[in-house]
Amino acid sequence: MGETPLIHQVHTTVILAISADGKIADYQRSPARFPSAQDRAHLEAAIAPVDAVIFGAGTLRAYGTSVLIKSPELIQDRLSQGRSAQPMHVVCSGSGQLCSDWRFFQQPFQRGLITTSVGANLWGDRPGFDHIWVSPSRTVNWAEMVTALANLGVARVALLGGGTLVAQWLVAELVNELQLTICPLLLGGATAPTLVDGEGWLAELAPRLQLISVRKIADEVFLHYRIQRHLRLSEN
Repeated sequence: MGETPLIHQVHTTVILAISADGKIADYQRSPARFPSAQDRAHLEAAIAPVDAVIFGAGTLRAYGTSVLIKSPELIQDRLSQGRSAQPMHVVCSGSGQLCSDWRFFQQPFQRGLITTSVGANLWGDRPGFDHIWVSPSRTVNWAEMVTALANLGVARVALLGGGTLVAQWLVAELVNELQLTICPLLLGGATAPTLVDGEGWLAELAPRLQLISVRKIADEVFLHYRIQRHLRLSEN
């Protein structure tokens, strides 16, 4: 008989900068350049404790790179704990349509790909990923993927968007916390991506949040929320 797979809840934090009207990019889905240097430092500190950074293919296509921890203190802290200087970076792409010329594939961290059988066939035997997880269906079972990550030793995850991926993880009840930077601008646009896209919830079924902390630096506000499990509006 084979070994019983390790199954436990990976702790997941959504970390995103948004406009004051909740957009993560403008209506042309341009790379979000509006967060400040303070938000960049906040992001580095937030991903420093995690084992894996996860994001959608749209996020990767927008930038061609992923976020690196640059702070020598944060890197040294990870190394002193016997960890790699950078967490593993995992892109989610059902189609597998990714460009191997992107600078992402030269950045100094382990890379992972979560995809479908179609995407795995398209990517083929090309190098670039240290780990590839394949969903046999056209839609990814995120609970199974989280278990696969846990089996690899991943205990803490930073989820960096986009809005569709965040919505899928919320529906699967795999998100524990949100760290949001509210940036002082209004982007508008009915088609501009938001923090949480997908089909949405009725108000009485919406996930509820508990505010942990609020911090203001210049014109930005940093919010930290915890997801309240199984608590609905009608129960308040």
